[in-house]
Amino acid sequence: MTIATTNPATGEVERTFEALSGAELDRRIELAGHTFNGYRLTPLETRAGWMHAAADRLARETERVAILMTTEMGKTLVSARAEARKCAKAMRFYADHAAEFLADRPADAAAVGARDAYVSFRPLGPVLAVMPWNFPLWQVVRFAAPALMAGNVGLLKHASNVPQTALYLEELFLRAGFPEGAFQTLLIGSAQVERVLRDPRVRAATLTGGEPAGRSVAAIAGDEIKPTVLELGGSDPFVVMPSADVERAAQAAAASRCLNNGQSCISAKRFIVDIGVADTFERRFVEQMRALRVGDPMEESTDVGPLASERGRAGIEELVDDAVRRGARVLCGGERPPGPGWYYPPTVLTGVTPDMRMFGEEVFGPVAALYRVRGVSAAVELANATGFGLGSNAWTRDPGERDRFARELDAGQVFVNGTTTSYPELPFGGVKRSGYGRELSEQGMHAFCNVKTIWIGEGVDG
Repeated sequence: MTIATTNPATGEVERTFEALSGAELDRRIELAGHTFNGYRLTPLETRAGWMHAAADRLARETERVAILMTTEMGKTLVSARAEARKCAKAMRFYADHAAEFLADRPADAAAVGARDAYVSFRPLGPVLAVMPWNFPLWQVVRFAAPALMAGNVGLLKHASNVPQTALYLEELFLRAGFPEGAFQTLLIGSAQVERVLRDPRVRAATLTGGEPAGRSVAAIAGDEIKPTVLELGGSDPFVVMPSADVERAAQAAAASRCLNNGQSCISAKRFIVDIGVADTFERRFVEQMRALRVGDPMEESTDVGPLASERGRAGIEELVDDAVRRGARVLCGGERPPGPGWYYPPTVLTGVTPDMRMFGEEVFGPVAALYRVRGVSAAVELANATGFGLGSNAWTRDPGERDRFARELDAGQVFVNGTTTSYPELPFGGVKRSGYGRELSEQGMHAFCNVKTIWIGEGVDG
């Protein structure tokens, strides 16, 4: 696979990179292991100082890194700036809360016949992170910030179309004061991931990406008996009930579906609307989608930029064409615009049925499927009729409906009267084919810790 920056707005290759040689890859893994031996013993306040320094540098360099992300994967410059700011916030969150999250937890010593008993959290070692291109900074930082604060070191295998963002992250942590080898970017192809993961010096892995990559990493890690966290695809439902604020829901629906040019695992993709408000919602939703401005992602007024790759756009076109051929109706969009770049317009389809690929596959672009149902039970049934289970949205002002959606929607997250997003303060992850394990919050830090039981009997002085 070519490691290169290819501008999605033009289709032009701007910079290429050589993959690491086998010898250099081994040297970097060796460095990670050596660095970990000392880094794990550094005082927590020292790590926190470095993490704050990284956040401060990132905040000062927001415009630089935003332009870099937009150039590499096509997100709008406005959203790229927001992503950089979010990363700085997460770094500060873990720097400020690591002492609390990693503090020893006392146990009932008397119940286990001990003089003292407690649970301790200790780092595992070098962790391999296999990361995607859609949020090239955020996806990495939400792993790196808690892992580094816990005393682990990181090895990043980033997507091959965002190499400059990957290298920036290595540079950022080094300039902030982290020791050489604490966080390294590995410019390698996907074929080299197995070699890294099977190395005994690498102790765990995390992957955000598609199902095939997730299955591969999980299988290798399972064979090596190494822990993993997987955040895979999503086909999030967006349920609208008659009691909802339909106008607000329609605005949120369009914003969610076209977030990051439609390339977000937790963007709402299936819009499930009660028949009582379906006509009103459809009209307003389509109006909102049509009003979004598609264009140069570097322009401040652009709402939707290009898809990240030509292959990604072709995949979206295949799903839409398949649905239309089998009877779905296009309410807006549905045809690529003329000119250079990998653009695709905000699109809404209705009449999607189970025999269409779009019904069961993740649609990774600004394309929405609109469904009509009658009542809460039908809405929950259709919402859960997917192999995915990452996020979900429900819009209702009825307390009983709210509680039922919270209980019965089969997903890692349920957002009521708001759109799914990720926060450092809340755990993030999915169920079913959307993966396992959790990132962010305290759980995200403990994911790569040895949760160690300490039992102390009599005979110890002091």
